[in-house]
Amino acid sequence: MTTPTQISIPGYAVGTWVFDLAHSEVSFQVRHLGVAKVRGRFDDFEGTIVTADNPLDSSVNAVIRTASVNTNTQMRDDNLRQADFLNVERYPTMTFTSTGVRADGAGFLVDGDLTIRGVAKEVTLNVEFNGFGTGRDGKTLAGFSAYTEISRSEFGVTGGPAGAAVSDKVAITLELEVSKQD
Repeated sequence: MTTPTQISIPGYAVGTWVFDLAHSEVSFQVRHLGVAKVRGRFDDFEGTIVTADNPLDSSVNAVIRTASVNTNTQMRDDNLRQADFLNVERYPTMTFTSTGVRADGAGFLVDGDLTIRGVAKEVTLNVEFNGFGTGRDGKTLAGFSAYTEISRSEFGVTGGPAGAAVSDKVAITLELEVSKQD
């Protein structure tokens, strides 16, 4: 998405950045039986951010391997991998591909297509830029926090009979550290 607005970010660097899995997290939260919040994460994912001359022309692509779902409860994780939930055999990945970036006060809104179980829906990530730094290896680092909510049923994640115990609304949180590639 091209826009005439130019954003200035101190220390900003143009380039390609990759997710640092050791310092990043893709997590989610749902309500269980309407009374408790249950959290989980995906342990296997990758992504790239390409920063453009104008930050609003930047892009993000991410791939999450669904079998890596982890709620710290094996029985629940096995259930989430089944056909009624993530169906990891048929849909081994979820993807996010950005379609635009907008300024939003001190943060950004990143619009994009989220694909789960082969169903693509447009979602908006509320993104906070956490700053730039230098890693021990001398590479330039950047940090981002992002948040969105989705309706799991819109992506065909019904959960079958077990799905009745879990809220339709899923909160998704990303904590990302990325390193600039030379």
